[in-house]
Amino acid sequence: MQTVLEFYQLTSIGDRDINQDCMAHRVCADYAVFVVADGLGGHHAGEKASEFFCRGLIGLAEQFQPRIKVNTQQAINDWIAAAVARMAELFTDDPAAANSHTTCAILYLDDERAISAHCGDSRIYRLNPTQIIWRSKDHSHIQQLFDEGQITEWEMGVHPEQNKLTRSINVLTPAAVDIKVFAAMQSGETFILCSDGFWESIKEPELLQLSQPNSGKTELKKMAKMSILRAQGKSDNCTVQWVRKR
Repeated sequence: MQTVLEFYQLTSIGDRDINQDCMAHRVCADYAVFVVADGLGGHHAGEKASEFFCRGLIGLAEQFQPRIKVNTQQAINDWIAAAVARMAELFTDDPAAANSHTTCAILYLDDERAISAHCGDSRIYRLNPTQIIWRSKDHSHIQQLFDEGQITEWEMGVHPEQNKLTRSINVLTPAAVDIKVFAAMQSGETFILCSDGFWESIKEPELLQLSQPNSGKTELKKMAKMSILRAQGKSDNCTVQWVRKR
Protein backbone atom coordinates (compact mmCIF):
# COMPACT_ATOMS: atom_id res chain seq x y z
CA MET A 1 0.00 0.00 0.00
CA GLN A 2 2.82 2.44 0.70
CA THR A 3 3.75 2.53 -3.00
CA VAL A 4 0.37 3.95 -4.07
CA LEU A 5 -0.83 5.95 -1.03
CA GLU A 6 -0.03 9.57 -0.31
CA PHE A 7 -1.11 10.86 3.08
CA TYR A 8 -0.79 13.87 5.32
CA GLN A 9 -2.04 14.60 8.81
CA LEU A 10 -2.13 17.55 11.18
CA THR A 11 -3.54 18.52 14.54
CA SER A 12 -4.00 21.87 16.28
CA ILE A 13 -5.01 22.78 19.81
CA GLY A 14 -7.34 25.43 18.38
CA ASP A 15 -8.56 27.76 21.13
CA ARG A 16 -8.55 25.13 23.88
CA ASP A 17 -6.13 24.74 26.79
CA ILE A 18 -5.13 21.19 25.88
CA ASN A 19 -5.38 18.99 22.80
CA GLN A 20 -7.61 15.99 23.51
CA ASP A 21 -7.50 14.80 19.89
CA CYS A 22 -5.17 12.01 18.83
CA MET A 23 -4.31 10.49 15.46
CA ALA A 24 -2.23 7.53 14.35
CA HIS A 25 -1.55 5.42 11.27
CA ARG A 26 0.21 2.29 10.07
CA VAL A 27 1.08 1.84 6.39
CA CYS A 28 2.46 -1.56 5.37
CA ALA A 29 3.16 -3.41 2.15
CA ASP A 30 -0.30 -5.01 1.98
CA TYR A 31 -2.56 -2.79 4.07
CA ALA A 32 -2.93 0.60 5.77
CA VAL A 33 -4.92 1.79 8.76
CA PHE A 34 -5.64 5.35 9.90
CA VAL A 35 -7.42 6.59 13.03
CA VAL A 36 -8.57 9.91 14.48
CA ALA A 37 -9.96 10.08 18.03
CA ASP A 38 -11.43 13.03 19.94
CA GLY A 39 -11.30 12.66 23.71
CA LEU A 40 -14.03 13.81 26.07
CA GLY A 41 -13.52 14.50 29.76
CA GLY A 42 -11.87 17.01 32.07
CA HIS A 43 -8.51 16.95 33.84
CA HIS A 44 -6.75 15.33 30.85
CA ALA A 45 -9.13 12.35 31.00
CA GLY A 46 -10.23 12.80 27.38
CA GLU A 47 -6.64 13.31 26.28
CA LYS A 48 -5.74 9.94 27.79
CA ALA A 49 -8.79 8.20 26.33
CA SER A 50 -8.05 9.23 22.75
CA GLU A 51 -4.33 8.50 23.04
CA PHE A 52 -4.78 5.12 24.70
CA PHE A 53 -7.41 4.03 22.16
CA CYS A 54 -5.20 4.98 19.22
CA ARG A 55 -2.19 3.24 20.76
CA GLY A 56 -4.23 0.10 21.32
CA LEU A 57 -5.73 0.03 17.83
CA ILE A 58 -2.45 0.55 15.97
CA GLY A 59 -0.50 -1.71 18.31
CA LEU A 60 -2.89 -4.60 17.63
CA ALA A 61 -3.03 -4.16 13.85
CA GLU A 62 -0.67 -7.02 13.03
CA GLN A 63 -2.68 -9.40 15.20
CA PHE A 64 -6.09 -8.70 13.69
CA GLN A 65 -5.32 -7.73 10.09
CA PRO A 66 -4.97 -11.35 8.82
CA ARG A 67 -8.50 -12.12 10.06
CA ILE A 68 -10.12 -9.40 7.95
CA LYS A 69 -10.17 -11.48 4.77
CA VAL A 70 -11.83 -14.38 6.61
CA ASN A 71 -14.63 -12.55 8.46
CA THR A 72 -14.42 -8.81 7.94
CA GLN A 73 -17.11 -7.51 10.30
CA GLN A 74 -16.17 -9.83 13.14
CA ALA A 75 -12.47 -9.07 12.77
CA ILE A 76 -13.03 -5.31 12.95
CA ASN A 77 -15.38 -5.66 15.92
CA ASP A 78 -12.88 -7.85 17.76
CA TRP A 79 -10.01 -5.51 16.90
CA ILE A 80 -11.85 -2.51 18.33
CA ALA A 81 -12.89 -4.46 21.43
CA ALA A 82 -9.26 -5.45 21.97
CA ALA A 83 -8.19 -1.81 21.52
CA VAL A 84 -10.66 -0.78 24.24
CA ALA A 85 -9.29 -3.53 26.49
CA ARG A 86 -5.76 -2.24 25.85
CA MET A 87 -7.04 1.25 26.60
CA ALA A 88 -8.27 -0.02 29.99
CA GLU A 89 -4.86 -1.58 30.68
CA LEU A 90 -3.12 1.71 29.96
CA PHE A 91 -5.43 3.53 32.36
CA THR A 92 -4.51 0.93 35.05
CA ASP A 93 -6.01 2.21 38.33
CA ASP A 94 -6.55 5.78 37.16
CA PRO A 95 -9.91 6.90 38.66
CA ALA A 96 -10.43 9.17 35.64
CA ALA A 97 -11.02 6.13 33.41
CA ALA A 98 -14.71 5.88 34.28
CA ASN A 99 -15.39 9.38 32.96
CA SER A 100 -12.94 9.25 30.05
CA HIS A 101 -14.60 8.93 26.65
CA THR A 102 -13.43 9.20 23.06
CA THR A 103 -14.84 9.21 19.58
CA CYS A 104 -13.11 7.34 16.76
CA ALA A 105 -12.89 7.44 12.98
CA ILE A 106 -11.03 4.48 11.52
CA LEU A 107 -10.10 3.72 7.91
CA TYR A 108 -8.65 0.38 6.83
CA LEU A 109 -7.42 -0.11 3.26
CA ASP A 110 -6.08 -3.05 1.31
CA ASP A 111 -6.15 -4.03 -2.37
CA GLU A 112 -9.60 -5.63 -2.08
CA ARG A 113 -11.60 -3.36 0.20
CA ALA A 114 -11.94 -0.11 2.10
CA ILE A 115 -13.44 -0.33 5.59
CA SER A 116 -14.70 2.49 7.76
CA ALA A 117 -15.50 2.23 11.47
CA HIS A 118 -16.65 5.12 13.59
CA CYS A 119 -18.23 6.10 16.87
CA GLY A 120 -19.32 9.61 17.86
CA ASP A 121 -18.94 12.67 15.65
CA SER A 122 -15.45 12.26 14.26
CA ARG A 123 -16.01 11.79 10.55
CA ILE A 124 -14.81 9.91 7.50
CA TYR A 125 -15.37 11.29 4.00
CA ARG A 126 -14.77 9.54 0.69
CA LEU A 127 -14.33 11.92 -2.25
CA ASN A 128 -13.40 12.02 -5.89
CA PRO A 129 -12.61 15.25 -7.76
CA THR A 130 -16.28 15.95 -8.53
CA GLN A 131 -18.27 14.81 -5.50
CA ILE A 132 -18.42 13.64 -1.91
CA ILE A 133 -19.17 9.97 -2.50
CA TRP A 134 -19.98 9.16 1.14
CA ARG A 135 -19.57 10.40 4.67
CA SER A 136 -20.03 8.67 7.98
CA LYS A 137 -23.19 9.48 9.93
CA ASP A 138 -22.55 11.10 13.32
CA HIS A 139 -23.82 9.57 16.53
CA SER A 140 -25.22 12.83 17.83
CA HIS A 141 -28.38 14.77 18.55
CA ILE A 142 -27.79 17.14 15.65
CA GLN A 143 -27.37 14.25 13.19
CA GLN A 144 -30.84 13.15 14.22
CA LEU A 145 -32.13 16.69 13.57
CA PHE A 146 -30.44 16.66 10.15
CA ASP A 147 -31.92 13.26 9.29
CA GLU A 148 -35.37 14.61 10.19
CA GLY A 149 -34.84 17.60 7.87
CA GLN A 150 -34.91 20.15 10.69
CA ILE A 151 -31.44 21.58 10.01
CA THR A 152 -29.01 21.77 7.09
CA GLU A 153 -25.55 20.23 6.81
CA TRP A 154 -23.94 23.63 7.49
CA GLU A 155 -26.19 24.23 10.52
CA MET A 156 -24.94 21.00 12.08
CA GLY A 157 -21.54 22.56 12.75
CA VAL A 158 -22.85 25.75 14.33
CA HIS A 159 -25.76 24.28 16.30
CA PRO A 160 -25.62 24.99 20.08
CA GLU A 161 -26.12 21.29 20.84
CA GLN A 162 -23.41 20.18 18.42
CA ASN A 163 -21.47 18.40 21.18
CA LYS A 164 -24.32 16.20 22.41
CA LEU A 165 -23.26 12.69 21.43
CA THR A 166 -25.41 9.58 21.50
CA ARG A 167 -22.39 7.23 21.43
CA SER A 168 -18.77 7.28 22.55
CA ILE A 169 -16.08 4.81 23.58
CA ASN A 170 -15.42 4.19 27.27
CA VAL A 171 -13.60 1.37 29.04
CA LEU A 172 -16.66 0.43 31.12
CA THR A 173 -19.04 -0.33 28.24
CA PRO A 174 -18.78 -2.40 25.02
CA ALA A 175 -17.93 -0.22 22.03
CA ALA A 176 -20.86 0.42 19.67
CA VAL A 177 -19.13 1.17 16.37
CA ASP A 178 -20.67 1.44 12.90
CA ILE A 179 -18.68 -0.58 10.35
CA LYS A 180 -19.02 -0.20 6.59
CA VAL A 181 -17.25 -2.30 3.95
CA PHE A 182 -16.74 -0.73 0.53
CA ALA A 183 -15.06 -1.54 -2.75
CA ALA A 184 -11.33 -0.91 -2.81
CA MET A 185 -10.09 2.67 -3.01
CA GLN A 186 -9.74 3.81 -6.62
CA SER A 187 -6.92 5.82 -8.14
CA GLY A 188 -7.60 9.53 -7.68
CA GLU A 189 -9.93 9.06 -4.73
CA THR A 190 -9.39 10.79 -1.39
CA PHE A 191 -10.41 9.90 2.16
CA ILE A 192 -10.63 12.52 4.91
CA LEU A 193 -10.72 11.53 8.59
CA CYS A 194 -11.31 14.38 11.03
CA SER A 195 -12.50 15.49 14.43
CA ASP A 196 -15.46 17.84 14.73
CA GLY A 197 -13.07 20.74 15.25
CA PHE A 198 -12.23 20.42 11.55
CA TRP A 199 -15.56 19.68 9.86
CA GLU A 200 -17.91 21.89 11.87
CA SER A 201 -16.68 25.12 10.23
CA ILE A 202 -16.18 23.73 6.71
CA LYS A 203 -18.92 23.67 4.09
CA GLU A 204 -19.17 20.34 2.29
CA PRO A 205 -18.57 21.81 -1.21
CA GLU A 206 -15.33 23.30 0.14
CA LEU A 207 -14.08 19.82 0.99
CA LEU A 208 -13.87 19.13 -2.73
CA GLN A 209 -10.83 21.41 -2.81
CA LEU A 210 -9.03 18.59 -0.98
CA SER A 211 -9.97 16.04 -3.64
CA GLN A 212 -8.55 17.86 -6.67
CA PRO A 213 -5.64 16.15 -8.47
CA ASN A 214 -3.08 18.78 -7.45
CA SER A 215 -4.26 19.18 -3.85
CA GLY A 216 -2.19 17.99 -0.90
CA LYS A 217 -0.44 19.21 2.21
CA THR A 218 -0.68 22.93 1.43
CA GLU A 219 -4.43 22.82 0.81
CA LEU A 220 -4.99 20.72 3.93
CA LYS A 221 -3.16 23.27 6.09
CA LYS A 222 -5.12 26.14 4.57
CA MET A 223 -8.46 24.46 5.21
CA ALA A 224 -7.59 23.56 8.80
CA LYS A 225 -6.51 27.14 9.45
CA MET A 226 -9.72 28.43 7.87
CA SER A 227 -11.80 26.15 10.11
CA ILE A 228 -10.08 27.48 13.23
CA LEU A 229 -10.41 31.12 12.16
CA ARG A 230 -14.10 30.75 11.35
CA ALA A 231 -14.74 29.59 14.92
CA GLN A 232 -13.88 33.16 16.01
CA GLY A 233 -11.91 32.32 19.13
CA LYS A 234 -14.03 29.29 20.09
CA SER A 235 -12.32 26.61 18.01
CA ASP A 236 -12.22 23.06 19.30
CA ASN A 237 -9.11 20.93 18.79
CA CYS A 238 -8.73 20.41 15.05
CA THR A 239 -7.34 17.14 13.68
CA VAL A 240 -7.43 15.77 10.13
CA GLN A 241 -5.88 12.98 8.05
CA TRP A 242 -5.84 13.14 4.24
CA VAL A 243 -5.34 9.92 2.24
CA ARG A 244 -5.04 9.76 -1.57
CA LYS A 245 -4.51 6.81 -3.88
CA ARG A 246 -2.26 7.80 -6.73
